Amino acid sequence: QVHLVESGGGLVQAGGSLRLSCEASGGTFSPSAMGWFRQVAGKEREFVASSRWSGGTTYYADFVKGRFTISRHSAKTTAVYLQMNRLQAGDTAVYYCACKVSGWSRGPEYDDWGQGTQVNGYS
Repeated sequence: QVHLVESGGGLVQAGGSLRLSCEASGGTFSPSAMGWFRQVAGKEREFVASSRWSGGTTYYADFVKGRFTISRHSAKTTAVYLQMNRLQAGDTAVYYCACKVSGWSRGPEYDDWGQGTQVNGYS
């Protein structure tokens, strides 16, 4: 089983930026897709962005298009990032990295999940 660890969360003023990192270890890391999701307490986890591991096609939720970018490390094959620009108070949530072994999805049908990292945007 792949172990995913997120980092980079924190407190940021509206309009600021953060970059989240997700590092994979253990198991055989050969995903079909990597995704970022977020969850606010009491609400369902929602899709933020994902990338097909082969080819690099990316997908975004409408509410982050133009502000967030998912990317892979150019040389490190076990890391994925989420660059978040123009953060808003409404982006406050726990952000999770997820790995999908086969296929791609905007839904929660991913195989491995990290523990999450807290992002707090304030006005």
